[in-house]
Amino acid sequence: MRVAHVNLAGGFRGGERQTELLIRELADAEYEQVLIARRNGDLANRLSDVAVEIRDVRPWLLFAAMAMRDVDLIHVHEGRSIYAAYVRSLMSGMPYIVTRRVNNPIGRHWLAHQAYTHAACVVGVSEDIEGILENYNPNIRTATIRSASSGFVVDEEESAKIRSRYPDKFLVGHVGALDNVQKAQEYIIQVAWELQKSHPQIQFMLVGGGSDETMFRQAAAGLQNLEFTGFVDNVGDYLSAFDLFILPSNKEGIGGILLDAMDQGLAIIASKVGGVPEIVHDGENGILIEPARPDQLKAGILKLKDSPQLRQRYGDRGRQISSEYTAAAMSRKYEALYQSILSQ
Repeated sequence: MRVAHVNLAGGFRGGERQTELLIRELADAEYEQVLIARRNGDLANRLSDVAVEIRDVRPWLLFAAMAMRDVDLIHVHEGRSIYAAYVRSLMSGMPYIVTRRVNNPIGRHWLAHQAYTHAACVVGVSEDIEGILENYNPNIRTATIRSASSGFVVDEEESAKIRSRYPDKFLVGHVGALDNVQKAQEYIIQVAWELQKSHPQIQFMLVGGGSDETMFRQAAAGLQNLEFTGFVDNVGDYLSAFDLFILPSNKEGIGGILLDAMDQGLAIIASKVGGVPEIVHDGENGILIEPARPDQLKAGILKLKDSPQLRQRYGDRGRQISSEYTAAAMSRKYEALYQSILSQ
């Protein structure tokens, strides 16, 4: 079996991390793989040490379609490239699957319907996304394969250095692209302003970069209890340093970073959106809040700050849940799907 993975994203976000995790697992299982990725992109650079043929292309669909040659199956990992896979399928009859990681509405135009219904399978990373696909067009063959925790290796010395920047502080952390439409970091900044004087022992940390970073820095100008780190490679070291993890998003496919936070034994506060409730269970491993409710975010932070035993209980249960979502487990499910499609 020779599989072509297609991901033309320019940056490196959750979807690209999941693509990398799957490719590495399949490489360990000695699959023949091709990666079709954006020229000089982060994903191709990160996989340079793996036994995978990298075909770096300009981010144009025709170039991607032409690069999908000499393989048995195409696996599309981001939305735009489904159209390139559809064109290749029309040209050569090659089957393709798509992993859909977002719960955004799918285009209602003719081409979108054709591309999704001709896919051998469209995988949602949550049951919520699978339901969206089924409502969009019941003729689409769907499945749910949830994202995996990243299995970050923590450098305890580096994690201790991060903590030492804020001795005796309660460190509330967030990891994600600075994209307000999706991640809604404006509410973290709002809560930081409200708590700066009343609870100076609480420190917020936003890990990640993105298109809204300048706007957020301006909104937080003068805050003494919030740090922007920018993009970092050692995400695990930061997660290990946090006391609490928050994700007040407006929308999420599943919120894969939550699995990484749970893997580090962190209690969670997250918005009840998309597939998040499938892995964060209110009162079991965290607190679920309504989106666009900074008052609920603030109340949850104060509750868990003052309840170390509850944080511990949530963190322990979260670690148990995340252990079910390893990269190896995800890979086995995709392998079974590949084989079922090719056997037909």
